[in-house]
Amino acid sequence: MNHDLHIPLEKLPPVSRDSSFLGMITTQFFGAFNDNLFKQLVLLLCVEYVEKLKVTSDIYQTIAQALFAIPFVLFSGFAGFLSDLISKRRIVILCKLAEVIVMLSGLVVFFVTRVLSAPSMSLLFVVLFFMGTQSAFFGPAKYGILPEMLRGRDLPTANGVIQMTTFLAIIFGTVAAGYSKTWFHDRLWMVSGICILIATIGMATSLLIRRTVVAHRGLKFQASSLGINRETRQLLNSDRQLLGVLLVSTLFWFVSGVVLPTVNTFGRHQLQISDHRTSLLAACIGIGIAVGCFLGGKLSQERVNFRLVRVGAWGIVTALSIVSLLAVSGLTVNQIEWSVRLTLVVLGVFAGLFAVPLQVFIQIRPPEDQKGRMIGAMNLLNWIGILIASMFYFLTSVLFSTTRISWTFVVLGAIMLPVALFYRQKDEILH
Repeated sequence: MNHDLHIPLEKLPPVSRDSSFLGMITTQFFGAFNDNLFKQLVLLLCVEYVEKLKVTSDIYQTIAQALFAIPFVLFSGFAGFLSDLISKRRIVILCKLAEVIVMLSGLVVFFVTRVLSAPSMSLLFVVLFFMGTQSAFFGPAKYGILPEMLRGRDLPTANGVIQMTTFLAIIFGTVAAGYSKTWFHDRLWMVSGICILIATIGMATSLLIRRTVVAHRGLKFQASSLGINRETRQLLNSDRQLLGVLLVSTLFWFVSGVVLPTVNTFGRHQLQISDHRTSLLAACIGIGIAVGCFLGGKLSQERVNFRLVRVGAWGIVTALSIVSLLAVSGLTVNQIEWSVRLTLVVLGVFAGLFAVPLQVFIQIRPPEDQKGRMIGAMNLLNWIGILIASMFYFLTSVLFSTTRISWTFVVLGAIMLPVALFYRQKDEILH
């Protein structure tokens, strides 16, 4: 495949017929599926553990969310540095190998737990941390390789497809976690066995990705490479539009980071429905995001369409507020559940519309030799937002208690409202 290094981008096939892009889609799909299956399984075990302890606040989901987020904060900067220094394709393949090893460790933990007949949350948290670590190194390479292997005018469509399939994987992974916990309650090691198989398939499909040139051969390591390096800081200081997009992206992921554990607690504690029905609530968001990302790519029409960000922000604010109102509407649990499912799908659609233009802009705006580090900076800031979200969720679970957690949704809507009211950027044409 070395000849791919010399193919001009304008001579590449469209994304619909590009086997390399198909390999990238498939690889990230299986990776996102595994991440969300395992993470949601651990979160549901946390909810169950809180029920057994009979406490009104939820520290365990907070710990789990934080441990998954911390590696992104610690390693995103360095991951961005590596993705500019060496081949992004090589990083993708190595990350898939690491995923196989992490899933194998999950199998060992679940098997030991079964033998001891006692939950081992601390060991599961360790596995969750290492799963977050391999994902942190995968992110800059995954998004940074797209401008290197695709034509600029194909990036909105490609990002829409990538985001759509990512959230389809989130749907399937989240739903599978709920059903797996029900079906394999005392044999969860079998679920990890399936995850190992999926990770192995993802590693195989990563070999389809075409080779690309190294973005910045000989890039020197600096202490700042562990965070946001000096060149990236200078670029952000001189490009206020890029800085603004990064900050809005961080706010979006903060809100997203609060929504998932809130939905889990809302289903299990406030509505008192089963694990798999709770996972279906979370999956409804993923269904909507998949649709929204696909629409966002199509509606962009070869440009970064910031009007979609404003439309998405208003939709997010409205949908979150409606969920809070439904919870206190006086309807039956079944009526509330179905109404919330529909509203969460709508929430996801607007979230997808919101996210795609931001992602494309961050990919195309930096110079070629800084794209990996800029995406590393994006990941770092986004996951700082998600880490803060885990603490924010704990505070709301204390303030409202787990049985009135739905009030968190209206608070999140209020946090997103300034973006809907005041965020304005000019569209940018892609070539």
